[in-house]
Amino acid sequence: MVTQQRRERERAQREALIVSAARDMAESDGWPSVTIRRLAERIEYSQPVLYSHFAGRGAIIDAVALQGIAELTEVFKAARTAAGPGGALAAVAQAYLDFAAANPAVFEAIFTLADGLPFGVDAPEVLKAAFAELFAVFAPLAGDRDPDAFTETGWAALHGLAALGRGGRLRPDLQEQRLAIFLERFGKA
Repeated sequence: MVTQQRRERERAQREALIVSAARDMAESDGWPSVTIRRLAERIEYSQPVLYSHFAGRGAIIDAVALQGIAELTEVFKAARTAAGPGGALAAVAQAYLDFAAANPAVFEAIFTLADGLPFGVDAPEVLKAAFAELFAVFAPLAGDRDPDAFTETGWAALHGLAALGRGGRLRPDLQEQRLAIFLERFGKA
């Protein structure tokens, strides 16, 4: 039994090493640089060892995305609770924009590259937890509108600001004005 526990612990450590290395490579050189061969070289394991943990590159990206969404959920929760009800929307919105800017490869993994992570009805628990944090901010502001639809719309608007800003498609000098407009529009019931 002790040997089995050690093997499971070592397996979990290898998986964490693979995910961490993929994330580091993607953050420094972009996702195209992340290949099974290059990951294997970086962590000094054979390619078959990586394949024994993950079905392929896509599964590794999904693992990075899950790790990232768990981190983003904690960022939301910390911002929301620190700000209190009156400032939660502004705090979470700024935290979302800051996370997207500080973690571009993780943001891309979560929202663009991950294939095996359905958002919506059959989402994994970690995705539901992230949405619950957003819901806690937007639902009280929904007024007579459906709180789920209001939360999804607010999230979509915020995500659009993050994605377009991160991609350099919005003028940086207007970021504060855009955020103020977002807060004005979604902060009213």
